[in-house]
Amino acid sequence: MARLFPIILLIMLPLLALGGVLAMMVSGRMSHEGAQAGQSFVPVLRFTLPSTDEPVGLPRVDGPPDASRPLVVIDPGHGGFDPGAGKGALREKTVALNIARALRDHLVRSGGIRVAMTRDSDRFIALRDRPEIARRMGADLFVSIHADSAESDLARGASVYVLSQKGTGEAAERFASSARETGRSEGGRVNGIVLADTDDMVGAILLDLSQRSTQSDSTALAQLVLRELSDDKVPLHRENAETAALAVLKAPDIPSILFETGYINNEQDAELLGSRKGQERLGAAAARAIRAFFARKLGA
Repeated sequence: MARLFPIILLIMLPLLALGGVLAMMVSGRMSHEGAQAGQSFVPVLRFTLPSTDEPVGLPRVDGPPDASRPLVVIDPGHGGFDPGAGKGALREKTVALNIARALRDHLVRSGGIRVAMTRDSDRFIALRDRPEIARRMGADLFVSIHADSAESDLARGASVYVLSQKGTGEAAERFASSARETGRSEGGRVNGIVLADTDDMVGAILLDLSQRSTQSDSTALAQLVLRELSDDKVPLHRENAETAALAVLKAPDIPSILFETGYINNEQDAELLGSRKGQERLGAAAARAIRAFFARKLGA
């Protein structure tokens, strides 16, 4: 809510300014002589805005109370004043939230996995805060859920994205810069190691090793999601994981995927995305993939 305050002020500022002028006119602070001389009066309103650097609050964790159990952070895309893609009454922010809830519920019911959601209501969260929530919570997986859109209504099917090589380089530079600027804070920590405690060469090696492992796990999870979707006869836009330099995928030490659940402007996909049954299917497929991912990791 604190991050919405500056936006609300931008909407209210003209009304506040007008109110200030009227109040001063009534109280006689604008002199008759000044008005006759054509002088204008501009009221100055001063406010103390909340800091944009204030970290967003952490969500609750559902599932077993055992902190040794894997933690999955689910990120429903968009929200609040940002509806995302849409067609008619169907909005991406609502679709993403409903599928995220279905995924969470399937994981919690199956047991053994802890789950948190970056948002569980219709509210806006900045892009940079979404993966940062997962990092601050020490998550083992980060799954961002969206719905796609295209100029043509013929495009259809689900896709899964992982971070591209370009995005990996950008993330490395951002975390190296964060380590230099924040010293021993969480901003420069990767896999529990504070990069500021190492020299530049060692820090670069640690970061590269972390990113290689994370990228491998991200791709493995993406392929498992695609496999489960295919087995459940959910149409796919691509049979293999795609890559992109997306902001929500740039945590270097957490396997992360972006799950595009279908094309919201395609009639067949919209029917799947907008129905409770379709949302449950998509959430269940992703849950099976996540459980298979952890089963493989524990069996390795």
